[in-house]
Amino acid sequence: MKELSLKYGCNPNQKPSRIYMTEGELPIEVLNGRPGYINFLDALNGWQLVKELKEATGMPAATSFKHVSPAGAAIGLPLDDTLRKIYFVDDVQLPLSPIACAYARARGADRMSSYGDFIALSDTCDAATATLIKREVSDGIIAPDYTEEALQILREKRKGTYNVIKIDPDYRPAPIESKQVFGITFEQGRNEVKLNDPALFENVPTANKNFPEEAKRDLMIALITLKYTQSNSVCYVKDGQAIGIGAGQQSRIHCTRLAGNKADIWWLRQHPKVMNLPFVEKIRRADRDNTIDIYISDDYMDVLADGEWQKFFTEQPEPLTREEKKEWIAKNTGVALGSDAFFPFGDNIERAHKSGVEYVAQAGGSVRDDHVIETCDKYCIAMVFTGVRLFHH
Repeated sequence: MKELSLKYGCNPNQKPSRIYMTEGELPIEVLNGRPGYINFLDALNGWQLVKELKEATGMPAATSFKHVSPAGAAIGLPLDDTLRKIYFVDDVQLPLSPIACAYARARGADRMSSYGDFIALSDTCDAATATLIKREVSDGIIAPDYTEEALQILREKRKGTYNVIKIDPDYRPAPIESKQVFGITFEQGRNEVKLNDPALFENVPTANKNFPEEAKRDLMIALITLKYTQSNSVCYVKDGQAIGIGAGQQSRIHCTRLAGNKADIWWLRQHPKVMNLPFVEKIRRADRDNTIDIYISDDYMDVLADGEWQKFFTEQPEPLTREEKKEWIAKNTGVALGSDAFFPFGDNIERAHKSGVEYVAQAGGSVRDDHVIETCDKYCIAMVFTGVRLFHH
């Protein structure tokens, strides 16, 4: 198949719409549903991300994409009891395979942003992963293959319309890529930079030069995630998964703040008060996620006021105070931070430090590199200058 007609483009008024190959066959097969224009953008970007994560780490990988940027990305490390609970997979009877753990991490890190996502898996989708997916609001999935049981589960989702795409894992695109904007064709070489090269970690200008293997792994995950995130972008990673991604901001400090706030929310969801919220039975997953998000925020009275809390809880919870939040966030350590370009000011490091960042990978090359290095040294943060910029548009 060389061409696939789509319902419409980015918006319903943008017709006609299609995907096609100028040479050869399309490397994808639609097994179920009718994916749209944005679905395919998310699917193909997501597939590149997880494929590269798998190649770099040797572990199954998953990502949750929304509007051409990842909301989450992770490798398939096992889940402890806390993560199983905050990702709402502690009730699943099937053993969670590595690819299922990768998906649970990718989907669970930023559940608000992942609502209605497109999923990409590096490995065959199995029944455990499909079972997790079936319960979430999602537009579709792309993977190199599916077990028969997984395919049956996914085909039952969204009244049989869930988008399921199979991609040829051996497909390699041409080294030159092009796109049109306003009738003008842009052309460039594909970004084939390898982000698992040990040489990336050789230029360490900070006093602290210690990067444990887990930190290098997490920095690789951050950089690979940023390679497929709309710029400007910053990514916080801990224990093999992105915990905060700031995408598409015009200012780098706004990227750092946005991603840092998401990382803080991820950590706050593990606070005992949050984990023990007394939800009413059969509350919808989206309502529960939204309620937790508000409870953690400064607008907590929106769900705790009389007449409101009864909609969500069996009893009125105590607020999570600002002091309690600050104290809990201070306990988060060992976080890795990647940036798709240089940090122009030390304020980015100041903000990152508040969210437990101890390792940084950035391109370097700012006229104020000395100030950034000085700020890292202030907090004993180890920082590497990769010399690689990862803008993605």
